[in-house]
Amino acid sequence: MAAARRMTYAQIAADLASRITRGEYPPHTRLPSVRQLAELYSVSPATIDKVHVLLRTQGLTYGIPGGGVYVEGPES
Repeated sequence: MAAARRMTYAQIAADLASRITRGEYPPHTRLPSVRQLAELYSVSPATIDKVHVLLRTQGLTYGIPGGGVYVEGPES
């Protein structure tokens, strides 16, 4: 069962990474909220939290405490 959960968050992260790479979410764009993503992918908010950690680890996003998760962009 745990392996299935890991696969789920990895698949969601891969989908979002692809959307970021394709420009669907341009640099410095705020991603949908945890709740919105959880509803979109039919998973728990805890799963989306794992997705955010993975995307940050990959250097694709950054978080602003209390302000959401944004797509990483080129340094100014």
